[in-house]
Amino acid sequence: MKFCKTYQEYMHEHHQNELPGVGFKNLKKILKKCRSHLQSQDLENTNGGVPENSSSSCPHQCPVCDGTFFSSLLNEMSAIVGCFNERAQKLLDLHLASGFRKYVVWFRSKQRKDHGDLIQEGKDLVTYAMINAIAIRKILKKYDKVHYCKQGQVFKSQAQSLHIEILQSPWLCELIAFHINLRETKARTISGLFEGFSLKFEDEKPLLSCSLFDSIKLDIELTCSICLDTVFDPVSLTCGHIFCYMCACSSASVTIVDGLKAALPRAKCPLCREAAVYEGAVHLEELNILLSRSCGEYWKERLQSERVERIRQAKEHWESQCRAFIGV
Repeated sequence: MKFCKTYQEYMHEHHQNELPGVGFKNLKKILKKCRSHLQSQDLENTNGGVPENSSSSCPHQCPVCDGTFFSSLLNEMSAIVGCFNERAQKLLDLHLASGFRKYVVWFRSKQRKDHGDLIQEGKDLVTYAMINAIAIRKILKKYDKVHYCKQGQVFKSQAQSLHIEILQSPWLCELIAFHINLRETKARTISGLFEGFSLKFEDEKPLLSCSLFDSIKLDIELTCSICLDTVFDPVSLTCGHIFCYMCACSSASVTIVDGLKAALPRAKCPLCREAAVYEGAVHLEELNILLSRSCGEYWKERLQSERVERIRQAKEHWESQCRAFIGV
């Protein structure tokens, strides 16, 4: 079955949830018009004595689709990642809530859900993210093939800088960790746990893996590029890169007391050098739980060493606040 048909059937099946998607069929129609237009141009150029291989380089702007293709795809990608992030965050809030907050969260949700319901909803969300990532990749590849260019790849890079690339979403990483955590803790009470997720160790380096379709596989490295060790108390910056919380604070030149929201807009990610990525950082709580269970000895050692540093920073912070208060 062609992917277009598979995608249309999937989105039709989940239409009752009003999930936004890629207008795959409409975008393919636009590209079909582009191909016809370019072929007619080739024919005119050939009859006019222009070399036949002149079409091997795409014009700077396609007169047929440039005004609609990328703008439509940009809006669709924004809607997809916005919907996914919102639903994933609500799902994980339901799972992680405790104490009085747990009852408030459950009460605010439309209906009470058990762990089986949470797993199924998480499975649907990850499938939704992955199948749309495939659709976007395929339609951009089709664009480049029709136009003999690499504008589709350029657009993909621009989408990543705008943080609308769904595979960059920190909530996707959290959902993967969420499933592994439930598989380990609820395996005896819940049947049909969703497979396809795993935490692997390659050369003693942790790797979060997701494999749902033959055409796409997602591997997320869990090594902090600052301390070069397994991420501890992990946070994901808005650019999608994951660091230890204290390492991220150090990189942003803020203390743990002030937090990442206090980082200046000019502060850049240590990896991609993108600015203004700290304020919207997401604390990866499910991943933190998973790694603490899987790396027990390392976690205890790191916890002890960081406790000393956190106490030192907190002490310095309050001493400076006291000096400022008394005017010393």
